[in-house]
Amino acid sequence: MDLQVLRSFQSVAEGTTVTDAATDAGITQPALSRALARLEDEVGTELLQRVGRVLRLTPAGRVFKEYVDGVLDNYDRGRRAVAEMVHPDSGVVSLAFLHTLGTWLVPRLVTDFRRTFPQAQFGLQQDGEMGLTRHLLDTTADLVITSSDPGHPLITWRRLLVEPLRLAVPSRHRLARRRRIRLAEVAEERFILLKQGYGLRDITAGLCREAGFTPVIAFEGEEVETLRGLVAAGLGVSLIPPSPDITAASESPIRYLEITDVRGARDIGIAWLSSRAMPPITRRFLDHALRASTVE
Repeated sequence: MDLQVLRSFQSVAEGTTVTDAATDAGITQPALSRALARLEDEVGTELLQRVGRVLRLTPAGRVFKEYVDGVLDNYDRGRRAVAEMVHPDSGVVSLAFLHTLGTWLVPRLVTDFRRTFPQAQFGLQQDGEMGLTRHLLDTTADLVITSSDPGHPLITWRRLLVEPLRLAVPSRHRLARRRRIRLAEVAEERFILLKQGYGLRDITAGLCREAGFTPVIAFEGEEVETLRGLVAAGLGVSLIPPSPDITAASESPIRYLEITDVRGARDIGIAWLSSRAMPPITRRFLDHALRASTVE
């Protein structure tokens, strides 16, 4: 049993084909199949079972994988800790963030940080609000940038900035010539929202409730860019951050209207596990993000 075999077992257990896992490991498919068979011999039971054309974990395999995940995670963290002790200005910042922040905030923070620490590397992941909290609790990310305080006793959160939210309407909409609007004025409109479990969905529902109505849902998506596209197609309105790449409003298929009767904004903050020791490079990035904050 060696680490590469364990990594290949982990990969296959998570849905990778044996052929692809073998390619990733730099060996042939028959060689990996034999290695997995030897692993089962060492453990003393079948770990993977063929179902159709794919391999699935057996009950024993599911139990074993939990420990394999822990072994590999501890090994990788150990190597990382040693590397960061020897080279404290390099290393990997493990960062997860909201999808909508990948077009402007995260690139800006990373670019500015690497001007001072050019050897720093980043392990980046995107997810929704609930997924970001899980990344921290599962230690698959050291830092997350999210739109609200997770409210978890093990997590510390600090506000970075306040991001405006606007009512997005199609350019041919009856309200498209307006610059400002009361949210209550669109109570009868059909709304395009993110699915349940996304922070922006909860914020939208809360603001509509504050304005005195429950939104009529036309569509539920998983990406803000999808919402923008459907608004542009005339399928409804949406409460979203204004697009950062719109340079000429007259050329855009969407108009963004300022909301005046409720707080059309959301907090953006950074969070980490309170009790977990951070690698030096991660602590430096956290300090950088907090210094770069536009919120006092």
